[in-house]
Amino acid sequence: MTSPAWRLAPLCLLLFAACSKTPETASPPPPVAASSVPAPSGSSAVAWFKGNVDAAFAEAKRSNKPVFLYWGAVWCPYCNQVKATLFNRADFAERAKQFVPVELDGDSPEGQKLAARFKVRGYPTMILFRPDGTELTRLPGEVDAQRYLQVLALGMNANRPVKDVLASALAGKPTSADDWRLLAYYPFDADEEQLVSKAALPATLARLAAAVPPAESALATRLALKAFVAQAQVEPMPKLAGDAGAQLLAKLLADPAEVRSQFDLLIVEPDKVATLLTPAGGASRLALAAQWSKALEALTQDASLSTTDRLSALGARVALGKLPGATPVDAAQLRSQIKAADVATSNGFERQSVIYTAAGVLADAGLLDDSDALLTAELKRSHAPYYFMRMLGGNAKKRGDTSAALKWYEDAWAASQGSATRLQWGSGYLNGLLDLAPTDEARIESAAGKLFAEAAGTPNAFYERNRAVLERSAKKLGDWNAGGKHDASYRRIAAQAAQLCTKLPADDAQRPVCDKLFKAAR
Repeated sequence: MTSPAWRLAPLCLLLFAACSKTPETASPPPPVAASSVPAPSGSSAVAWFKGNVDAAFAEAKRSNKPVFLYWGAVWCPYCNQVKATLFNRADFAERAKQFVPVELDGDSPEGQKLAARFKVRGYPTMILFRPDGTELTRLPGEVDAQRYLQVLALGMNANRPVKDVLASALAGKPTSADDWRLLAYYPFDADEEQLVSKAALPATLARLAAAVPPAESALATRLALKAFVAQAQVEPMPKLAGDAGAQLLAKLLADPAEVRSQFDLLIVEPDKVATLLTPAGGASRLALAAQWSKALEALTQDASLSTTDRLSALGARVALGKLPGATPVDAAQLRSQIKAADVATSNGFERQSVIYTAAGVLADAGLLDDSDALLTAELKRSHAPYYFMRMLGGNAKKRGDTSAALKWYEDAWAASQGSATRLQWGSGYLNGLLDLAPTDEARIESAAGKLFAEAAGTPNAFYERNRAVLERSAKKLGDWNAGGKHDASYRRIAAQAAQLCTKLPADDAQRPVCDKLFKAAR
C-alpha cells in the first residue's frame, strides 16, 4: 500500500513526512539525544521468553506449545500502539500462557538475519508457529484488541497452516467458517508475498470473496473490501468495471455495526478506493465520498476504538475531502480533535503512535505549522525522538526548505539508536542529499562514506531491512551518476563499498549481495 504512511496502520514504513512550526528560512533547533528520554516501562503484562529465538522453539517442543513471534522496533509507532493496547491487557497475558511468546527486536545483533529466516520486514509483524516450527498464520496488527484476540484463538485452534487453507478455498474444497474467518483477517500485506504475489492479490481476494458461503456474508464483504484496497494500489488505476463495488460499499456504509466491524479497512486510502469504484466527475463519486465521510465521522467519536484508530478515521475523512468537488474537513474541528487526543494520551508507548498519526493528519490537511508544533513539542517527551525529526524533515521538504529538511535528516541520524535503525536513518539522510542537493558532491561523499563505515561495523548488514536500505541508496547513487555526471565521486564511493565487501568471508551469504551494490562501477 502507498503513502501517506500514517494511513497504513499495519506497517511502520520508511517515511519522510512531517513539518516544523519555525519559519521556512529558520534553522531547526538542536537535536534531542534519544538517550536523554527513558523508554516507557511497565507496559507489558506478558511474560516474554527470556532466551533467544532458537531456545524459544526448543521450549515450545518441550512444552508442546505454539510459538508467538513478535517482530518490532523501539521507534515504530504501531509497535508502540500494540504495546499500549494489546500486550498490556490481562486477557492477552492470560492467553499468552498457552504459547511461548518471544520478542524479536530488529536492532538486535541477529535481528535482521532472523528476519530473513522468518521472512519478516515490516514492523510490527506477529506470527504464530506450531511447536515444530511450522508457520500457522500471521496476525493482523491493525484490528482492535478484542478482534485480535478472536483471530489469535482461530490461529491457535487451526488444524492446518493458512497457506493450506488458502489453497483449499481457492480449489473450491470444503472450507469451515473458522477457516474463512482466518483468511478474511489474514494480513496479506505483512507476509512478504509468501502466499500471494502483490500483482495477483486483488484478483485472488475477489475470488475468495465470491466463494464465501452465503451464511458468512460479512466475511465475503471483508474480502471484497480487501480486494478493492489492493486494486486501488495498482498503477495505473484500472478502468471501472460496473458499479457492483460501489453498491456493496454504499450498503456497508449505511450499516453502523458493519462500519465498526470493518473500520480497519475503511480507513485505508478511501480516496483511492472511491476513485476506483466510481466514474470521474460524476455525482456518484461525491455521493459515495459524503456517505463514507459521515460514517468515518462516527468512528472518530467511537470510544471503543483506540485514540490512534479514531485519528486514522479523521485522516481518512481528510483524504476524502480532498477529492475534486468534495467538502473538506473543517480545520477548526480537526485541530480540536487532535488537541483532545494529545491532552488525553499520557502512556508513552501510545503517544508514539498518537502523535505520529496526528501529525500526519495535520500535514495531509495542509496544516503544516500545526503539525510542526505537535512534533517539536514531542521531541522532549518521546523515547525515540529521532523518528519525529525525520517527520519534521519531511515537512520542511514539502515547504521547499531544503536546508532545514537536510538538517533534520542529519540530526535524526545522529540521534538514532540501534544498528539497523542507524543504517535506515543514515540511508534516509543520504537519499535526501541525492534528491535535494545533488550537486553537493562533497557532502554526498561524506554521508556515503559514513554510511558504509557504519555498515562495516553492523552485524548482518546485508539481510532484510538492512539490505533493502543499502540497496536503495546504492541504486539512487547509480541514478545520480547516470551519464557519468559525478563519476569521480561515484567511483570513490564504490571503492569504499568494495573494501566493505572484501572483509566478508567468501562463503558468507552476504558477500554476493554486497558485491552487487556497485558492480557496475568496479
